[in-house]
Amino acid sequence: MSGFDVLAVGRRVLAAEAEALTLLADGLGDAFVSAVETLFAARGRIVCTGIGKSGHVGRKIAATLASTGAPAMFVHATEASHGDLGMIGPDDVILALSKSGETKELSDILGYAKRFSIPLIAMTAAAASTLAKAADVLLLLPDAPEATAEINAPTTSTTLQIALGDALAVALVERRGFTPRDFHVFHPGGKLGAMLRTAGGLAHGGGELPLVSPRTPMRDALLVMTEKRFGCVGVVDEAGVLVGLITDGDLRRHIDGLMDHVAGDVMTRDPRTVSPDTLAAEALKMMEGRITVLFVVDQGRPVGILHVHDLLRAGVI
Repeated sequence: MSGFDVLAVGRRVLAAEAEALTLLADGLGDAFVSAVETLFAARGRIVCTGIGKSGHVGRKIAATLASTGAPAMFVHATEASHGDLGMIGPDDVILALSKSGETKELSDILGYAKRFSIPLIAMTAAAASTLAKAADVLLLLPDAPEATAEINAPTTSTTLQIALGDALAVALVERRGFTPRDFHVFHPGGKLGAMLRTAGGLAHGGGELPLVSPRTPMRDALLVMTEKRFGCVGVVDEAGVLVGLITDGDLRRHIDGLMDHVAGDVMTRDPRTVSPDTLAAEALKMMEGRITVLFVVDQGRPVGILHVHDLLRAGVI
């Protein structure tokens, strides 16, 4: 089409939605606090529901909540009227989405919530709507035009719903004290899962540990270093505490008369270590530069050894 500026359209849409998001952020108040506290207090599940585009957003919000440790599910508003209301229990909380707040398919869920005193959080742009009036907590979306104003297709409104759902999920995460280690329980696969694995879970242990005492002759220390194939050897004192590390660099620095020394003479003291519950992502960050191996220690005693290749195999890199 002659004179059609695709970039201008794209930028106009993004600018319109960004402006609407600013309005949403500026308008957050007591209702948002009440919504988070209602979700936090739920003894059952968070049931997200909606129809059409709001239904798709509701399904996404439910997935986000579930992945961050808040039991949640999506119930299609139409299917609810045909038996799925039985999936909603008295200990649950309902989060209903509808831009207009007049979605007919939601009527049975609204009646069900009222009948069984199930807390209802509404996410809508219409303060005087049926949904808004039925809600225990009203999350009101700003009156922002859709990015496709002429045909009024859901664009800005769904962006606002998604963003507000994310805000609820993150606020609930922090309210519950949810940690990255908790997050890993729900994300064991893929690169994210690998990054959230722990050093203790990836490390080699037991008989694979290359360890010698400070008095071990370097000839014997080199044999252990070669046999274990990690390119280093740890030095432990009589109590089993790691006091030093010998790497190829240490060997080169002491090459003159190396075999006349013992491990304690050659080692680098106070080597960098990690604890068993250190996240793989944190261990990788500690290896930045020339470090390829980290000892995993518990109260100073080596319980494992982690090589950069272990992180590579686990998919962290």
